Amino acid sequence: MSTPIIEARGLTKSFGDVEALAGLDLVADPGQVVAVLGPNGAGKTTFVSTVATLLRPDGGTLHVGGVDVQRDPRQVRRIIGLAGQYAAVEEAMTGRENLVMVARLFGHDRHTAATNAGAVLDQIGLTADGDRLVRTYSGGMRRRLDLGASLVGRPRLLLLDEPTTGLDPRSRAELWAAIRSLVEQGTDVLLTTQYLEEADQLAHKIVIIDHGRVIADGTPDELKALGGRDVVEVHARRADDLPALAAALAPLGQDAPRLDEAARRVTLPVEGGRAAISAAVRAVDDSGAEVDDIGLRRPTLDEVFLTLTGQPIDSGDADDPRSPADAA
Repeated sequence: MSTPIIEARGLTKSFGDVEALAGLDLVADPGQVVAVLGPNGAGKTTFVSTVATLLRPDGGTLHVGGVDVQRDPRQVRRIIGLAGQYAAVEEAMTGRENLVMVARLFGHDRHTAATNAGAVLDQIGLTADGDRLVRTYSGGMRRRLDLGASLVGRPRLLLLDEPTTGLDPRSRAELWAAIRSLVEQGTDVLLTTQYLEEADQLAHKIVIIDHGRVIADGTPDELKALGGRDVVEVHARRADDLPALAAALAPLGQDAPRLDEAARRVTLPVEGGRAAISAAVRAVDDSGAEVDDIGLRRPTLDEVFLTLTGQPIDSGDADDPRSPADAA
């Protein structure tokens, strides 16, 4: 059996009266992307900062690639690469020069640094743009270069803290492709994200934490199965009809229908599959509201997350009363 790339057992960390990690258990096997999700204050940033050796846990054990984080943090730092929410690259240098500089900071000689920089540019799909000044790069290209800067030290584990925050859809898709390529080439990834679609697209395993503990984990499909019930989804032609549609569908489920005015959509978890959709069609028809479509589908990760945590996922994080740098 291969050694887990991350193995946390009973991990605890407090900041004064705030318990950020409360006996967290998490095991990540090599060869995959593991996404960590949770509401604000759940412990995501604290956990990633602990894996990155920026914080020392108060209790429990944590191993990265089989190395004890508390006993040998320097060896752990040789195993990991870290990319935060914002690209930390020098605009007045070319992409290649940025990577060579970082490789030299890792202690590589000039030849090795240049070789590694060229290999990483190829990995992240920036070979053709490697000799352009970074100030001419798009936001997505800068984020890919930031990924590259964390790779020139040849890490076994890449820590990505909300890597696509602020990117447009096209740049986000480009970064997803770069991350998939890295995993195919042998880099393990621990990812935090506020975008559940991102976790669904990239992660082999998703871990949901709340109040400093793991409350659910599994593949995206396994977590969607936790939602249990199918969902009736109705798209209204006019937003004004949403209350009437919600009132018509309400008797068909145990929970209250959810309204999304921006999408002109009503959703309701239901039991009974085909029988439920037949009943929903009749109820919608009786309501007199005009609809564009009606269907039955599996729960989304957003709905599973809401069911498990009781709140929607939010942007940003507020795990700790102070930053990891202040708390270290």
